[in-house]
Amino acid sequence: MSPKFLRRAASVAAALATCFLVPASAGAGPIPSVPPLDVPEFLGDPATADPILGIPAIPQHPFLAPNGNAGIHNDGWMSDTYTRPGPLGVGTTVNSLFLASECGSVAFDRAGRIIATCIGAQPGLYLIHPRSLQVLGKYPLPGKNPVDLLKPGAFTNFGGGAYFYVDKQDRAVVGTATGHILVLAENPAANGFTLVRDYDLNTVLRPGETLNSALPDANGLLWFVAKASGVVGTLDLETGATQVIRLGNGAEGQIQNSFAVGANGDVYVATNRELLRFDAGPGKTPAITWRVTYANGGQHKPGQVDDGTGTTPTVLPDGFVAITDNSDPMNVVVYRTAPNAAQRQVCSVPVFDRGASSTENSLIGAGRSLIVENNYGYTGPDATMLGATTTPGFARVDIDDDGNGCHLVWTNSTEAAPTVVPKLSLATGLIYTYTKGTQATDPWYWTTLDFRTGELVWKRLSGSGVGFNNNYAGIALGPDGTAYLGTLGGLVSLRDGR
Repeated sequence: MSPKFLRRAASVAAALATCFLVPASAGAGPIPSVPPLDVPEFLGDPATADPILGIPAIPQHPFLAPNGNAGIHNDGWMSDTYTRPGPLGVGTTVNSLFLASECGSVAFDRAGRIIATCIGAQPGLYLIHPRSLQVLGKYPLPGKNPVDLLKPGAFTNFGGGAYFYVDKQDRAVVGTATGHILVLAENPAANGFTLVRDYDLNTVLRPGETLNSALPDANGLLWFVAKASGVVGTLDLETGATQVIRLGNGAEGQIQNSFAVGANGDVYVATNRELLRFDAGPGKTPAITWRVTYANGGQHKPGQVDDGTGTTPTVLPDGFVAITDNSDPMNVVVYRTAPNAAQRQVCSVPVFDRGASSTENSLIGAGRSLIVENNYGYTGPDATMLGATTTPGFARVDIDDDGNGCHLVWTNSTEAAPTVVPKLSLATGLIYTYTKGTQATDPWYWTTLDFRTGELVWKRLSGSGVGFNNNYAGIALGPDGTAYLGTLGGLVSLRDGR
């Protein structure tokens, strides 16, 4: 048998053991870890906070929880940037919660408690204590079960709850795999959550059109997207009225990720061929304000879900929005958002090497700076087993001061982050990511980079083995400075010593 076949077999067996078989301890103990042997627990030196000043504040969305608490990308602009701090690497403590389900999206309520959607053997919306990681409650999510994870593409399917948001009333709004949008209010006395509203979208969705994401625009109109057929729709939360259009045409026009909402009712959606701005039209129908076709070599690169951009659009101050394209090498591309812009594209800056560049994660946006991560080589859990990892790479691209171009600031060619949604803390000056070591025990590390230089600052061992593979989950920095991340085993946390 070939090494590739053996690795695939080992991956399937490990994923089955981690994600599907639920021992009595699930939800009441740490994620099982492979003994790390000679793997160092900490590399580098603890940091001193070096705040990033002069970054314009992201407007608070009137219908979302406070910026930083609302969802996987932090806010309506999908900035992946926090004003609050994360760990500095001082006397660090790592904890984990074994759920046999991956908590891919992590948000917070006003009390600092974790609200997360966790998909796997025990799929549901979870309410979790931020320090003890005790499960305080759970609402089962329909349409997902362990057998689904045996299907092709299971580890790259972001529909049916992978995205959700917390609204200004601390309610979770979740699109399910069965075509419903659920509004769930916290109620720890009633097992965590109480169903407030259930919107059935099956009257407008066709078979196979699985909900990917839903977000309100700045006027409170709920927008949603579905993967197949490139569905873009609106839902009036008061009346339940829905309107949809379809962008798809065969393999083109597919929507794999979430979308961004601006401060003036503007909505930005990326398909595997185009970036589009929408605004609500007559009758609240999705209306295309402008659309651009980005450069695309037509490759479905390892590390991407399809043959298009892997990014959720990122809105920036001063009227910009950014994605990556699907060229070889990949480019960071910035566009002007104004409906009447004389020249739509601001710049296209190549990052990483030809034949080894792709991403399936949103860009970090901070002022006029963008951070991109290389995910080239990730095809599933087996791609990071038995010492394997993906192609390293991070880069920073800045928009020029005059707003008419961009330039590459730095590239880090040593740190390999297979799939994580990285985050930036303006309070510490650190980029928080999650990297994979090449030792046979498969160690995974919390990793920080210097925003200004891209250099490694420190790494802290999270755990070893497939249970610590984050598989596209996003890092979240909690109100108390603790970092959290979903993994195939459940949820892991990192905090400084107190």
